[in-house]
Amino acid sequence: MCVVSCSSLCVLTFHWMSTNVSLFLPPSSSPPWELPSFSVAARCRVATTLVLFVFAAASNLSVLISVFWGRGYRLGAHLRPVIASLAAADLMMSFIVMPLDAVWNITVQWYAGDVMCKLMCFLKLFAMHSAAFILVVVSLDRYRAILHPLDSLDAVRRNRRMLAVAWSLSVLLASPQLFIFRTIKAEGVDFTQCVTHGSFLHLWQETTYNMFHFVTLYIFPLLVMIFCYTRIFTKINGQIHENKDNESCLRRSGGDVIPKARMKTLKMSVVIVSSFVICWTPYYLLGIWYWFHPAMIQHTPEYVHHMLFVFGNLNTCCDPIIYSFYTPSFRADLADVVACCCARRAADASPRSVDRLSAPAGGAGVDMESDLSSNQQSSNAA
Repeated sequence: MCVVSCSSLCVLTFHWMSTNVSLFLPPSSSPPWELPSFSVAARCRVATTLVLFVFAAASNLSVLISVFWGRGYRLGAHLRPVIASLAAADLMMSFIVMPLDAVWNITVQWYAGDVMCKLMCFLKLFAMHSAAFILVVVSLDRYRAILHPLDSLDAVRRNRRMLAVAWSLSVLLASPQLFIFRTIKAEGVDFTQCVTHGSFLHLWQETTYNMFHFVTLYIFPLLVMIFCYTRIFTKINGQIHENKDNESCLRRSGGDVIPKARMKTLKMSVVIVSSFVICWTPYYLLGIWYWFHPAMIQHTPEYVHHMLFVFGNLNTCCDPIIYSFYTPSFRADLADVVACCCARRAADASPRSVDRLSAPAGGAGVDMESDLSSNQQSSNAA
């Protein structure tokens, strides 16, 4: 049985765990131990992680900029902090989880010292909890908007409270990492690792800790999402049957048409939640299998562990793509950035050709004005 746990929240995170031997048993009681190496599978994992990091960082930063300084500022006051928090949580995954995973796979062992060991493990779990809990807030927001539309006047204050609870719970649930992780040097070899070895007296205690975080990271958010969207679709389906004589519109109990913008936001939320479930389910299922059958890691190819973790990180890249697909204002902001970059390149290439540069600039201004007016008309109509 492997007594070295590289991470209490996801024991399959780093490839060196596949050695399935103890670093701390006397040499006479254990077979010769070979130091873990930076394998080919780990190299592929690192390369893929770095690609995802660049895309996730750039796209989620673009979402934040659009929400606070671009056309995205025209989103409903209750939606702006939710979308911004979702992008911020994804950025934490991008700037903490991905680089940490890549560097740790490259170095194999831990070189940053005991303080950074505790801090980075805390930040990693904090980032993962925040990403999951913000999706819970998104689901609850859509639940209130569809099932209790008359409460929309209080949506801004309600969402801010829910976001504050989500971020606070993320800090609280990740704080044990500061106490259970430590750096330990293996006996007889020059190998130091950031592990939980010695923090739990019995194996069942560590398994309980792992299962608790599995529930808070995956099961609890999943159950809340299922409840919210089941109630939402039941409500919409009931309205469809009530208004089957007027199939062109969906009506609330008060007789008002459900705004198209609200339905569009609902669709976006469903796709974002589905992305989370699809990307992370295989990895968590593999983690459960390992917790109850540690010997399975000997019979599972190393590349499977790497592939499933990278697939989970893909969720961080999916959120801004989904947001751009359902939000024309964000696409317009991206188009402005691309047009600006192209104009600068054209200006650098032919600085004396003022006439050639003036026409595209004027056209861009007209397009922007027409886009703004169309957005305003659509928002007023909604």
